[in-house]
Amino acid sequence: MVKLLGTEQLGRNIQRIRQECGLTQEQTVAKLQLLGSPLSRSTFSLIEMGRGNIFASDLVALQMVFKVNFQEFFRDIPPSRPGKSEE
Repeated sequence: MVKLLGTEQLGRNIQRIRQECGLTQEQTVAKLQLLGSPLSRSTFSLIEMGRGNIFASDLVALQMVFKVNFQEFFRDIPPSRPGKSEE
């Protein structure tokens, strides 16, 4: 399984989308579990805070639950990683 490294912006985007859908974390996790994801609410909370990584399959499941384009998950994420600038 492939994991995506979580970022604060990815987490904020997931939280924003979830709230726009009118779902709580508990409701979202319940829907994910029906699709076969083993995510717990505490793990989902960490993902939304940008402190947890997410499996690509869970992101696919979130897309199905939220019925949004994948681009929404990556909104406002810069194309470069933070760190040292090249000299």
